[in-house]
Amino acid sequence: MESPRVAWPVMHHRWSDITFLHWRYPVEVVRPLVPDALEVETFDGTAWIGLTPFLMEGVRPPGLPALPWLSRFPETNLRTYVRDGRGRRGIWFFSLDAGRLPAALGGRAGYWLPYHWSDMSVRSDGRLVRYRCRRRPRGERCDVEVARGAPLPEDDLARFLTARFRLFTVVAGRTASAPIEHPPWPLRRAELLGLDQDLLQAGGLPAPDGDPVLHASPGVAVRIGMWRW
Repeated sequence: MESPRVAWPVMHHRWSDITFLHWRYPVEVVRPLVPDALEVETFDGTAWIGLTPFLMEGVRPPGLPALPWLSRFPETNLRTYVRDGRGRRGIWFFSLDAGRLPAALGGRAGYWLPYHWSDMSVRSDGRLVRYRCRRRPRGERCDVEVARGAPLPEDDLARFLTARFRLFTVVAGRTASAPIEHPPWPLRRAELLGLDQDLLQAGGLPAPDGDPVLHASPGVAVRIGMWRW
């Protein structure tokens, strides 16, 4: 897949210090959690669930500057991969946690995505990156610690899991999608040093079985397009 050109973005972002954690799941487990209009996309015969903690930076609408406090915050997404009836591939979000209340409220009200306000942090110290998330008010958690390693050549699985250029949601009962423009991820190897999470279970999934597949990246600049039906 290649990134589309988003000529008229509604938002500019940078997704920095990101780690992709992915587990295999049976399609029949994921299917009830995805709208009927979307097909659960598989790789090697299974669905994949991704947990992606990162640092959101430079968040701004076109024509306006980024604001220091409001435009920079941690985020953690829980997602899977889908295809619509027109064959377009993209991401379906089970949840998105944001470390700024205005971002969470704006994501729900303005972008129809299942955002939650959480107490979060991202701390990068050379190779080590530590992510912390506590969802308000009930305290669902996602604490991750990884060590980033050498550059990782893109393979078929990495491309399937990370080269995603479309978001899907449901607006007024109809499936909508928005294009995402960004350069290829500069991927690196990653070693999982610690994981304590229950966001997958809070999203309606069984607890993951086994170690995740990991990819890390310093990040990319992103342009988000408008929803279309």
